Amino acid sequence: MELIFKTEEKQEAEVLFLPVLKDNLAIIKLISSFDFRDEQNILLRLKKENFQGNKGDWFVVHNDKQTIVFIGTGQAKKLSAEDFRTTAGYMVAYLRKHHTKKIGLLIKYWLKGTNDLDVLAQALAEGLYLAAYSFDRYKKIDKEAIKFDVKEIFVYLDSLLSGQKAKFIKGWDLGRSLAQGTILARDLVNEPAGVMTPKFLAEIAKNIAKKSKNISVKIFDKEKIAQLKMNAYLSIAQGSPEEPKFIHLIYKPAGKIRDRVALVGKGVTFDSGGLNIKPWEGMVDMKIDMAGAATVLGVFDILAQSDVKVEVHGIIAACENMPSGTAVKPGDVVKNMQGKSIEVAHTDAEGRVTLADSLAYAQKQGIKKIVDIATLTGAAIVALGSQYAGFFSNSDKLAERILKESKNVGENMWLLPLALEYKNMNKSKVADIRNVSEIKGGGAIMAAWFLNYFISEGTDWAHIDIAGPAYAEKEMNSYTPVGGVGFGVRTLFNWLKNI
Repeated sequence: MELIFKTEEKQEAEVLFLPVLKDNLAIIKLISSFDFRDEQNILLRLKKENFQGNKGDWFVVHNDKQTIVFIGTGQAKKLSAEDFRTTAGYMVAYLRKHHTKKIGLLIKYWLKGTNDLDVLAQALAEGLYLAAYSFDRYKKIDKEAIKFDVKEIFVYLDSLLSGQKAKFIKGWDLGRSLAQGTILARDLVNEPAGVMTPKFLAEIAKNIAKKSKNISVKIFDKEKIAQLKMNAYLSIAQGSPEEPKFIHLIYKPAGKIRDRVALVGKGVTFDSGGLNIKPWEGMVDMKIDMAGAATVLGVFDILAQSDVKVEVHGIIAACENMPSGTAVKPGDVVKNMQGKSIEVAHTDAEGRVTLADSLAYAQKQGIKKIVDIATLTGAAIVALGSQYAGFFSNSDKLAERILKESKNVGENMWLLPLALEYKNMNKSKVADIRNVSEIKGGGAIMAAWFLNYFISEGTDWAHIDIAGPAYAEKEMNSYTPVGGVGFGVRTLFNWLKNI
């Protein structure tokens, strides 16, 4: 999509989009400002169609050369960045029903409640690119379907805004990058497990590293993983013929570095449950169990074209969890690279066992600020449903900053307690810690405390449980279709950018 800037509207665009607030008088006033020849008929139709600016509704006016689409935002007074993203998603929904290659945006009508062109541009780019996404590489081409195929976007800036073209372009470019990183994560989550193997993930990491001189990557094979004494991780991998791959991406910016951070993503590329095998209903979508790893890779894809002044380490212990004669058995005791012993009481609580080594490895690099992201517990879905991630942290400051960014980008996270009453509920009779608690309830909290056991004092740590929002079983919003969501990519990148 090419941006073409104009200072006045001359009907170059086939379709012109205008957002409206939920305000009947303002809508009538806006329509009247266009001096339509058949204004009375249009206003009569407005009343008959009962268009009031409700969220997602649109009112369409055709003239000789152009279609004007008024899109309801459902807001009464002003629009936020999330409103811009959502409205852009509704634009794509309209364009999927009409053959259109040129669209227009009258910017003065979009700036409702904000004068920040970069915020508007970034949100519009995110919404348009994300809403236009589809994963259809394994489908036959539907020749009759209308595809979103916009080539040119005419951005009309009036005389008061014409000097801010550079600001709009900067915001647009950032929004497009955020969307592209999210789309990479979506693609990875949507790939079938027969494709999405540990080796495949490692190849994606290598390809990302090739994009930037600031990014390097280390891929450890089974022998090297064993040398590092990551026996907890290896115990989960041992039931599968697919070789594990430990991925360590490193982004080092030029110039002064503000901070050093590790992003740790759960990378179980297929989770059968192991010997505690899942029923088929619980297993059919378990290709998504590497969504945390996909998020980390999506963030690095954006870092490859950024100038973020933070050293970032992306750490993924990729493997499959499969049942076989060599699989880890319920009751087995394994040690992570810190020498801490884990009783694997349930083989379907495998992700936290692999993370025990990932978190240990991150700290071995001398990093004191770690965020892990994982499809970890069904309990998080029970507590928060499918559209919220559970958030835990041992640092109020870290939690505040990440949650602020999640709100700004429209990725819902909810702070859950690291309740001290539950800290010792993972006690084992035969090992230092048990991978599941014998106490019922609070499963997401118990899992967070399990991970915290491997965090050393003085390390700021946050854990994001994305079991719910990693995969959308129905459209999550106007720009998030069914399938992999790429949840957390935009939140974590913006957090890194603003450190």
